[in-house]
Amino acid sequence: MALLLRLLSILLVVAALLTVMTRPHVARIAVSKGERTLRLIDAEGSTIASYPIAIGRAAVGPKQLEGDKRTPEGEYFVCVKNPKSHFHLSLGLNYPNAGDAQRGFAAGAIGAEQLAEIQTAELERRRPPWDTPLGGEIFIHGRGDGRAGTAGCIAVSDAAIEEIYALVYTGTPVTIMP
Repeated sequence: MALLLRLLSILLVVAALLTVMTRPHVARIAVSKGERTLRLIDAEGSTIASYPIAIGRAAVGPKQLEGDKRTPEGEYFVCVKNPKSHFHLSLGLNYPNAGDAQRGFAAGAIGAEQLAEIQTAELERRRPPWDTPLGGEIFIHGRGDGRAGTAGCIAVSDAAIEEIYALVYTGTPVTIMP
């Protein structure tokens, strides 16, 4: 009986390893606001999967301030994986990034201390402060079916976020294009 349990345990471990090893590797996420699509891209630049999205209700232009209902544009990375999201599952992006912070500082929206905090967070590849006048807490999340828009996040269906969440790791680059 003990031998049977050991063999069963070994088979389960092998099955788990094969599952992980055969998953496609997502090198980056590409979001097109204009096409309303999110694509998972492999290391060779090929599309692994593509999903329809909902974006911020004020769709034109990049996010600049808290409450502007815009989705950011630029280069970001996944800084947080949230399995307990109000929107099923979610992946937090490092908005505002250093470029957003520099523009916000030049416009007088944030001070030197907040600029430095955001720049440091980006250098350390961690979540930036999400409580600045520039806004924050921009996620790729579920509950996107039938949505006309979001407050600035990128919404996909619950089935899509389950797939994306399983394939994407913290640190994965995200490009958001107009």
